[in-house]
Amino acid sequence: MPIPDRNMLLRHLDETRLNIEKLLPEIDRNKEIYPGWTIRELLAHLTGWDDVTIESLQAHTAGRSPSVSAIHSFDKYNAQSVSSRKDLDYEHVLEEWRHARHGLRTLIEQLPDDKLSSPVIVPWGGKPTVTKLLDIFHDHDEEHTRDILEWLKNPDKPLLKDES
Repeated sequence: MPIPDRNMLLRHLDETRLNIEKLLPEIDRNKEIYPGWTIRELLAHLTGWDDVTIESLQAHTAGRSPSVSAIHSFDKYNAQSVSSRKDLDYEHVLEEWRHARHGLRTLIEQLPDDKLSSPVIVPWGGKPTVTKLLDIFHDHDEEHTRDILEWLKNPDKPLLKDES
């Protein structure tokens, strides 16, 4: 299997994260983007997924299974991830969000070539390649970016859609 272009993968990963970062000044921190979720909860949600993926990639690098127990329900994991940060203020959650993505990027930069192109066990099931995993993250961030842009058209009304 050919080795993926690591720099291209990282640019792809950074692309949508930067788009969210640019939107942050436009977002009223007190308004719900999704029912029950302000930007603080959305960032906590995104951080939780970065965290669990970092653990999976660390296990992948070490040649072991992830220690994070299987995620059987995205809704339950999302709720747990957000709840685990409920006592943190916005600035702390924002810093965790940035730090987690930096950690994920660093791990990908250091991933041996053979691990970069091989399947990784992920806690939500399956064994995508690291390239596919990064595509999933890109799509996930992109989905939330589109949602934020849609919500900004009418920020007094939360979006009625699934927070995945």
